[in-house]
Amino acid sequence: MMRARNVTGPAVRCAVLAAALLATASPLGALAQDAAAPPAAPRGISESAAAVVNDDIISTYDLAQRMRLLIASSGIQPTAENLPQFQQQALRSLVEERLQLQELRRVEKTQKIKIIATDEEVEAELADNARDNNASKDQYLAQLTSAGIDPQTLREQVRAQMSWMRWIRGRYGSRLRIGEDQIKATQQRLAAAANKPQYQISEVLIDSSRVGGPDAATQGAQQLAVQLQQGAPFAAVARQFSAAATAANGGDAGWVSPGEMPPEVDAVLEQMRPGQLSQPIPVRDGVYLIYLRDKRAGAGATLVSMKQAAVALPANAPESQVDAARAKLESLRPQVTGCGNLEAAAAKVPGVVAGDLGEAQISDLIPAFRDAAETLPIGQLSQPLRTSAGLHLVAVCGKRAGGADQASREQIENRLYGQQLSMIARRYMRDLMNSATIETR
Repeated sequence: MMRARNVTGPAVRCAVLAAALLATASPLGALAQDAAAPPAAPRGISESAAAVVNDDIISTYDLAQRMRLLIASSGIQPTAENLPQFQQQALRSLVEERLQLQELRRVEKTQKIKIIATDEEVEAELADNARDNNASKDQYLAQLTSAGIDPQTLREQVRAQMSWMRWIRGRYGSRLRIGEDQIKATQQRLAAAANKPQYQISEVLIDSSRVGGPDAATQGAQQLAVQLQQGAPFAAVARQFSAAATAANGGDAGWVSPGEMPPEVDAVLEQMRPGQLSQPIPVRDGVYLIYLRDKRAGAGATLVSMKQAAVALPANAPESQVDAARAKLESLRPQVTGCGNLEAAAAKVPGVVAGDLGEAQISDLIPAFRDAAETLPIGQLSQPLRTSAGLHLVAVCGKRAGGADQASREQIENRLYGQQLSMIARRYMRDLMNSATIETR
């Protein structure tokens, strides 16, 4: 049974850590050319136990170092307001990693197998991480050092992550079988949703059970939303804070259709535009932050790209102004041979403004434009169309069917496999937490 005992109180401890962290922590930016001296324990913080996990001590130095690493790798600027969230996430990660390594050592001893990553494997992984940051390993570690982070902190995190996933895949991966009925059910669901809009999203899920309940999850998501709006990289934040299976991919969930996400998320996606970040979305098990990267129409929709030449007129313009505008546009029509020269020809007529209307779903257009889009051949110019904004000539530049090819059987199988493996790993971790003795001090 898990036993949690708070000896000194997180608010006091966080206040002590804040003084050191606010002064020294900084996000990873331009790479340092020369390595600084290895950092000593944070000044003003005594070396004591922050937590004990089955008699394995996590020191306050360990906690401060992991907080620095979180700050640096997430791109979030540390403030007095968000430091408690960093502390909570750092301590939770350290506790989980200690439990994972304890379990792996037990398995190695009882089954006489090697699971925990070697120093050589860890260094190779660090070199790969450095290449992802356009740097050598030495430069990468030097930048950590310059930010007050002992590179060993990162090594310990990488070792735990590599080893744990190796064990989960090795123990359960070969046993997992995705049934034909599962694949067919997914294919049927995707086919049924093919006519609905599809959304390309990235996600962060704050798990309520891991952070102390729904209120804490909402508060944490709100703080992350503020930092993301201020420029923190979404992928980096997702890797450090998200409990979703997509965290390792920077929160990238790819293209989703209505019904694949919780209903609360679907309702928000319907109202979002590409490039928008959602507000925190409470769901049954936590709180989502969604970044909508792109949106596309369903397979049953027709998309049209159009250009226009227009004369601006108020809705109550007198008939004489409407007639004058119509005469301008009629004089322009013979000069336009298609979408290619519409803007150039319109530029020669005073009072006429031309531009590209982009691509839209025909059903979303205003009635006058919708009729033109449905009836005009590609490249042909309409008669002058009256709207509340003015008088318009529109040209249809292209049409295409909406939606995309359905996912292949292999893609569906791989996605289901990844989801099930992630669920097994979460359950395994929850069991370890429930059976552990954990004291926070």
